[in-house]
Amino acid sequence: MLLVAQPELGAAEKRALCETIDSGWVTMGPRVRAFEEAFAARHGAADAVAVGSCTAALHLILAALGVGRGDEVLVPSLTFVATANSVLYVGATPIFVDIEALDRPLLSLAGAEAKVTTRTRAVILVHFAGRLADRAAWREFADRHGLYLVEDAAHSIGIDEVGSYGEAAAFSFYGNKNMTTAEGGMVLARSPEVLERVRRMRGHGMTSGTFERVSAREAGYDVTMLGYNYRMDELRAAIGIVQLKQLAEWNERRRDLRAAYVSELARACPATLIPFNDDGPSAHHIMPVVLPPGVSRPAVAAFLRDAGVQTTVHYPAVHQLSYYRDRLSEVRLPVTEAFCERELTLPLHPRMTQAQVADVVEVLAGAIRAQGRQP
Repeated sequence: MLLVAQPELGAAEKRALCETIDSGWVTMGPRVRAFEEAFAARHGAADAVAVGSCTAALHLILAALGVGRGDEVLVPSLTFVATANSVLYVGATPIFVDIEALDRPLLSLAGAEAKVTTRTRAVILVHFAGRLADRAAWREFADRHGLYLVEDAAHSIGIDEVGSYGEAAAFSFYGNKNMTTAEGGMVLARSPEVLERVRRMRGHGMTSGTFERVSAREAGYDVTMLGYNYRMDELRAAIGIVQLKQLAEWNERRRDLRAAYVSELARACPATLIPFNDDGPSAHHIMPVVLPPGVSRPAVAAFLRDAGVQTTVHYPAVHQLSYYRDRLSEVRLPVTEAFCERELTLPLHPRMTQAQVADVVEVLAGAIRAQGRQP
């Protein structure tokens, strides 16, 4: 089966894990700190905080900014559910905003303008598929309305300007991301004070961690704020240090594979829409396409699966998931809903070849033709 995503893990990661185990220290310690420093340097930031997941990163960012009960946060519905969940974690209300267009599935600036109220405190931008949102436009919007601007950068690790839009950015190292630590996340923040609050909150609000107390030979600590158990461990950090060194090469490989997809789809599937069909800044995290109207996505997915090609969906609209639908039944986002009904994610990862790209597109064309439609 040709998978939608496949991590690059090899001998270097195994050596790093063995060295960490042999060191005798596997909880948060010097490797986590080294990973934070390397990640910050890679993204042109002064510092970073490693955490257990991107979800934890989003939660801590909002909490550190003081977003809470009574506040509203503008979010896309075209995202993984964690984006909206993190707003609920701090007691605020997620306000779902539509996307711009089927071929540009990013948060709509006009839609956000229409939903700003006196209770709006922040907006979370999701760089869907790795494509960066318009930095200048969103910066102006946030400044004009006095809003915190937060980046959900789970899809866009390692590219210029990511993490520099507003107050803070959350990154993911989940197993299907452009680089992985299996589970894990990272926070970048403009303000050193916000970053320090995130750092303190990830470990129960404690003034020192176990490694610091061992190193300083001090047994005591204080708890200065409500915190959480959102730490990263040394094993994941060791993998992250290795992975980060290969990130630029892998992202470039993804760019080349996506270019091959664009060429092959234009030839064999001209009625299939390719979002972001231009050369804007992107980490090319996934390869989404929008199937022609009237084509059954489940039938296409089954056809590809039978041919040995995995596909998936990014994403079911969050406002239509049962938990949110039961609470927000009045929400209507026509562009998001149309996109989510027709989107299909094709395989894209550095282990693929351009010949495999061509094969996937040929199978996709055959799947659409099997329904009596033009691909």
